[in-house]
Amino acid sequence: SLPLLQAARKRNSLNLLELSEAELEEQFVRGDGPGGQATNKTNNCVVLKHVPSGIVVKCHQTRSVEKNRKIAREILQEKVDLFYKGEASDVFKEKKASEKQKQEKKRRAKENLERKKLFREMQQLDKE
Repeated sequence: SLPLLQAARKRNSLNLLELSEAELEEQFVRGDGPGGQATNKTNNCVVLKHVPSGIVVKCHQTRSVEKNRKIAREILQEKVDLFYKGEASDVFKEKKASEKQKQEKKRRAKENLERKKLFREMQQLDKE
């Protein structure tokens, strides 16, 4: 189920499982990475654990604890939805659709490149 959990963090998912606050454990820790004093002396990184599934989310995207709490809950909700629904989850379906679009775009770009290459070759032959 690890690849499924990596599909989380898609914004347009509407049909997600609801989380109750009783199932969550929340901690505030020091964040890591660049940022100097703003990072090293403040506990604004949120670690959120969904106790029944054991899924843990760590969020340190902003300097605001409240924003990090909100973002962490969104991410956790999507991951829990993926954990319980698997491939039937809206998050998974969106991820698959975006991958398909990306592959189609790549294929079209490759075809265009081939067409340009053939066109150049034809021009070279015409000059000779």
